[in-house]
Amino acid sequence: MGIKKPIIINIIGIMATFLLVVSSNIANSQQYYSLFDVTNNGTILPNDDITQSLLKGWRDACSSSSPSKVVVPKGIFKLSNASLQGPCKAPIEFNLQGILQAPPVDKNFKGGDTWIAFEYIDYLTVSGGGIFDGQGKNTWGKKCDEDEYCKDLPINVRFNFVTNSLVQEVTSLDSKQFHVNVLGCQNLTFQHVKIIAAEDSPNTDGIHIGRSSDVKVLDSHIETGDDCVSVGEGSNQITISKVTCGPGHGISIGSLGKYPNEEPVSGVTVKNCVLKNTQNGVRIKTWPHSHEGRATDLHFEDIIMDGVGNPVLIDQEYCPWNQCDSKLPSRVQISGVSFKNIRGSSSTAMAVKLVCSSGLPCQNVEMQDIDLKYSGAEGPISSECKNVQPTVSGIQNPPACVSTSP
Repeated sequence: MGIKKPIIINIIGIMATFLLVVSSNIANSQQYYSLFDVTNNGTILPNDDITQSLLKGWRDACSSSSPSKVVVPKGIFKLSNASLQGPCKAPIEFNLQGILQAPPVDKNFKGGDTWIAFEYIDYLTVSGGGIFDGQGKNTWGKKCDEDEYCKDLPINVRFNFVTNSLVQEVTSLDSKQFHVNVLGCQNLTFQHVKIIAAEDSPNTDGIHIGRSSDVKVLDSHIETGDDCVSVGEGSNQITISKVTCGPGHGISIGSLGKYPNEEPVSGVTVKNCVLKNTQNGVRIKTWPHSHEGRATDLHFEDIIMDGVGNPVLIDQEYCPWNQCDSKLPSRVQISGVSFKNIRGSSSTAMAVKLVCSSGLPCQNVEMQDIDLKYSGAEGPISSECKNVQPTVSGIQNPPACVSTSP
């Protein structure tokens, strides 16, 4: 018995040390984030307006020297608008678990082009599984008159000059205009994001990216009334992968060339995406009679089309609502483009359409393994080329187009 006693004491000592370490780790993990509940621990109830509480919680969290988390718990809360600004002293997370509702357009609506904005922040995370509800349904399809505001409808969520950040597991619903607008950002990733609006909702682009670099849109689902993802001027090193798009207008680069001094677009890759019942597939669009511009190193590969209009499209005569002189050529130079392994079904007989500028024909365009079927009654599936001589290889269905000039 005298021999076993020290062993028992040692075991008890080891267990005590283990429990102390575990307790310490739990305490440290709980203290890792400074938590800021915008409901003031339940004193603000669902359906209340949390604008002022959110702004205060954000300011407090942003000034924290340790990582912080601003929490919107489950429930429906009203929010008039909010600009959540940095720079912050440490990494910060906006954890949306509930539903934030924008003001509806009515006689009390004050307008403005922004509902929620995250600005000048480094190491931001937006997460939580919640919903940004723009309540835009009553703005769609209405005509404007002197009593109804519609000139500057707000974008649901803006990311302005945000760096090294992540947006995941959140939903943008029924935006009045664009769902998400990205401007001046660097190293920003969207993943497992949902964007939802009706097919007839106007100008509700899913994610629009402008003047930003190293932006990724991954593993996301977008159904809306305009482009699912659009890449604007000044954007480079953009990756769009494993995105399901539809309904909507497809995945687009542009439109480009409308304004003077636009910055070049380069290094855009769209891959492993599925487009369902969209008006267009993957496209590059520039205005005719445009300002000078450049778009290069643009790649579309491993794309499935399901009942898509214009599955493969370069359109340098893009002129919606006849707002331009389509007889004058675009001055945007497009080069270094590839369309590879694009397959599925087209809802239009003209499945491949490469309409380039007569002033600056497209350069270095590659078509490889295009396999599209058309089951309509308008005639056989076909392709068209204008001011471009693409390099073709592999399957070409429809048959590869031959360039023509006006």
